[in-house]
Amino acid sequence: MGEWPASEGAGQSSGEGLLPGNVFLPSSQAPLPSPGSWLSPLAGRGGTSFRCRFRFRCLPSWLAASDAVMGSSASKAALGATTNELTKPEPKHLADLVQYINRTNMSVVRLADILCEKTGSSSWVVVFKALVTVHHLMVYGNERFIQHLASRSSLFTLHNFLDKSVIEGYAMSAFIRRYSKYLNEKSLAYRRMESDITKTKRGTDGVMRTMNTKKLLNTLLVIQIQFDALLNFNANADELTNGIIHAAFMLLFKDSLRLFVAYNEGILNLLDKYFDMGKKQCRESLDIYIKFLERMTKLAQFLKVAEQAGIDQNDIPYISQVSTSLVCL
Repeated sequence: MGEWPASEGAGQSSGEGLLPGNVFLPSSQAPLPSPGSWLSPLAGRGGTSFRCRFRFRCLPSWLAASDAVMGSSASKAALGATTNELTKPEPKHLADLVQYINRTNMSVVRLADILCEKTGSSSWVVVFKALVTVHHLMVYGNERFIQHLASRSSLFTLHNFLDKSVIEGYAMSAFIRRYSKYLNEKSLAYRRMESDITKTKRGTDGVMRTMNTKKLLNTLLVIQIQFDALLNFNANADELTNGIIHAAFMLLFKDSLRLFVAYNEGILNLLDKYFDMGKKQCRESLDIYIKFLERMTKLAQFLKVAEQAGIDQNDIPYISQVSTSLVCL
C-alpha cells in the first residue's frame, strides 16, 4: 500500500506518550484535537508506533484500574480471535472486542497494535483471522476504530505474503493479499472523506444525493477505488472452503451492499447535475458513469457467488440493467 500522506493540521507541541496499560485523557487546558491529528508516527522495531501530540492527565485510580481490567480482557479476546485453529474467529471474542471499543476511551490504539502485529505471523490462518477481526470491528465497532486505522501512516503491507508451509497456504495467501488491499483502501477512503461513506445518511436528502458537484466527483472516484478492491477479492463459491475465508466473504458482502447504495445514489446525483456542468466536468462525469456500468456487471457476478455460497436470496438485491443513454449522448 505504501506510505499515506501525513495528517494535516496537527501541531508540533510535545506530549506524554501513551504507555501500554496506562489510561489518559486530554488536559482541560488543551484544545480538542481534530480526528487523526493527535497521533504522530514513530519509526521503530517491528513497524510504526505512535506518540501523542497533546499533554494528558491520568484518570482517577479506580477508573484506570477498571480500564486496565477491560484492556486485559480485550487483549485476551484479540488473541483468542486470532489463534492458529482452522476456524473463523469465535463470535464471543468478536462481541467482547466490539463491546470493549464501544465502551472504553483511548482503547483502540492498543487493540489495533495487537491485531496488526498478528498480521506479521507466517501462518495464513493467523493472518487471515486477524484481518477478519479488524474488518469486523470496522463494520460493527465504534467509529473511533476505523478513524484510528486511517490515521496511521501505513496499515497492512501483505502484498508479498505467502505461506508455503501447507498446501492450502498458497491459495489462501492470494486471498489474504487481496483482502488486505481492500482493508487498506477502506481505511484510506475514510481518511480521504473523513467519514465511512457506507454509514452516512441515505435517501433523497442523504449525503450522496445532496453533495455539490466538485465534492461529488472526488467522492465517486474514492468509492470506485474501494469498490474495485472489494470486487477484486474474486472468490468463487467452491473456493470458500473454510470458515475463515467464508467469514471474510460475508463481511465483504455486507460492505458491497452498503457501498453500492452510496455509489448508486452518487450516480443519480451526478445524472441530475450533468446538463448544468461545464465541459471538463461533463467529461469527468461521463468517464465515472461508464466505469459505474462496468462495475455493476462485476457486482452482479459477485452477488451470484453470494447466492451460490448459501446467502439467502431475500438478502441479495436484484441489480437491474442500468441505462446507457448518457453514454450515447
